Amino acid sequence: MSDETIQRLSTEGVDPLALAGVNDGNLVELAKRLGVRVSLRGDTLTLHGPQGAVERATQVAQALVDLARVGEPLDVNDVDRVVSEESLGTLGREMDGEYKIILPGLRRVIAPKTAGQREYLHAIAQHDIVIGIGPAGTGKTYLAVAAAVDALARKRVRRIILARPAVEAGESLGFLPGDLQEKVDPYLRPLYDALEDMMPRDRVQKAIETRTIEIAPLAYMRGRTLSDAFVILDEAQNATGMQMKMFLTRLGVNSRAVITGDKTQIDLVNREDSGLLQVERILPGIEGIGFCYLTDADVVRHRLVRDIIRAYAEDAQG
Repeated sequence: MSDETIQRLSTEGVDPLALAGVNDGNLVELAKRLGVRVSLRGDTLTLHGPQGAVERATQVAQALVDLARVGEPLDVNDVDRVVSEESLGTLGREMDGEYKIILPGLRRVIAPKTAGQREYLHAIAQHDIVIGIGPAGTGKTYLAVAAAVDALARKRVRRIILARPAVEAGESLGFLPGDLQEKVDPYLRPLYDALEDMMPRDRVQKAIETRTIEIAPLAYMRGRTLSDAFVILDEAQNATGMQMKMFLTRLGVNSRAVITGDKTQIDLVNREDSGLLQVERILPGIEGIGFCYLTDADVVRHRLVRDIIRAYAEDAQG
C-alpha cells in the first residue's frame, strides 16, 4: 500500500528495558493506541504503518524516548498519558534542560512528564512564591520537594522546611495516642516519603538531625522568621485563612515558598475558611507570586486515577 510509511528513531543512550517496559508492554500499548507496528532493535525504534498514524506515533515515541533517556522508568500509563497529550495538542516542548532536576547521590534525573508539570517547574524557577493547585497525583508535592533538594544541593538555600496542617480539624492532636512526634508523623509521612525518593535515607536522617531539613506541622511556624530557606506548605487547602497569612508572613531574606493544595479535598468544617481559597482571591497580580493550575490531564499515577477524578468532577457539577 502506497500509504504505508516507515519512521526510524534513534534510541542511543536509552535503557531498552526502561523504554520498552516489561514484556515490551510499552511498545505493545503504543502500537495498539496508534495503529502502527513498533519494533526496537539495537539503538533504533522503528514505526511502520499508515502515514498519518506513523506521524502521530513518531511524536509520541520521541517523547517517550526523551523521558527514558533522562532515566525515567516508563510504563503503559505513561504511554497512555503521552498519547492523550498528543491528542490535546499539548505535547509541545518535551524536555527543556532548565526543567530537569539532577538529584545528587542517586544518579537520577527528575523531569516533568506533562505540559502542566513543565509550567509548574518553570513557575518555581521564576517566582519567590508559587501556589500550585490541582488534584491528587499531579506531582505537586513531589516536584516541589525535588526543586527544594536541588536548591539545597546548589547552595541556593541553607535549609528546607516542609510543613502541613497536622490534622484536618484545625490541628487538634490531643485525642490521638502517643507523644507529639507519634501524633504528627502520620500526617507528615508523605513528605518523608517524597524526600527519601530524592536523597539516600541516611542523608535524609542526617539532614533532619542537623536541622538542614525540617518537617513539621504548620502550627510550628508561628513566631519564626524563615530565612535562606526553601519552604513548602503541603495540603494547603486545610490551612485556615489565619494560618495561611501567618505562614506567608514568615518568609525572610533569600527564601522561596511553594504552596500546594487541592480545592476538591477541603476538610475544614467551613469550606470558605480555607486559606488556599483566600490566597487565590487575594494574591493574584502581586509581582513575584505565581499561580499554577494542574488538571486531571497532569495526573501521573495509574490511569484510573485520572478517570476517577473526572468522574467525581462530573458528579459534583450535577
